[in-house]
Amino acid sequence: MVIFGLDPGYAIVGYGIVLYQGNQFKVLEYGGITTDKDTPFPERLKQIYDGVCYLIEKYKPAAMSVEQLFFNTNSTTAIGVAEARGCCLLAAQQHSMQIAEYTPLQVKQSVTGYGKAVKSQVMEMTRMLLHLDSIPKPDDAADALAVAICHAHASGSLAGKLQQLERKR
Repeated sequence: MVIFGLDPGYAIVGYGIVLYQGNQFKVLEYGGITTDKDTPFPERLKQIYDGVCYLIEKYKPAAMSVEQLFFNTNSTTAIGVAEARGCCLLAAQQHSMQIAEYTPLQVKQSVTGYGKAVKSQVMEMTRMLLHLDSIPKPDDAADALAVAICHAHASGSLAGKLQQLERKR
């Protein structure tokens, strides 16, 4: 199964595309869709949407996995990130992809085995699980790969299969 992991933002949308077969991972691509701060915001959203569509059409992933948003301080930033996230979800929906959302705790638990792991632990385990020489850059790409790993683990579990059946109803 090809999984498209996303870490939405409006300056950088981190992405990671992995092939998960037989409990083995193969990284197909990772990076960031970047937008310039001086570009009008609606145009930035279009660039994000176009970039996500391009990657979907190139790799034809079966699923998109996205971390659920959690903000406790800057609501202005939260709104912009939510709008960028909406563009990503729209692109996936228009391509008839399965969409899965995970909490930060679920991602940390899945990648490190500990739901309160710190960012550096998650990044290092992501590197190890994907057999990479170094931690992926930008950080947003590493986060997106961690979300893809989380989906691979969840989709192979009985709980993950039950969630998929429930969504189809």
